[in-house]
Amino acid sequence: MALLGRSEVSPQIMSDRTEQIRELMLLELGRCKADAQSGIARRVRYALDAQGLWYLRSELMAVLASSYGETIASQKIAGISNMFRGLLPDSLIRNLSGRRR
Repeated sequence: MALLGRSEVSPQIMSDRTEQIRELMLLELGRCKADAQSGIARRVRYALDAQGLWYLRSELMAVLASSYGETIASQKIAGISNMFRGLLPDSLIRNLSGRRR
């Protein structure tokens, strides 16, 4: 794991945190317009792992932006993105502070 730039996290902790992220993403989607969130909610629900959820953030951002505006959506995505620290390679997470999420 260290070679991939990940800190060592037990499989149980990794699974628990992945589920926390999934639940938060679904909660945020549930607060949006129903027509905008149906397809992505299914993909979030059935994503296999943290990496799958990571790559759904851009779709989530689009749905949240349509409901809340880009500024609030960006803040929500930033909070979700920070939850991935320790679950994914640092190379994915490293650029969070310097670029748009």
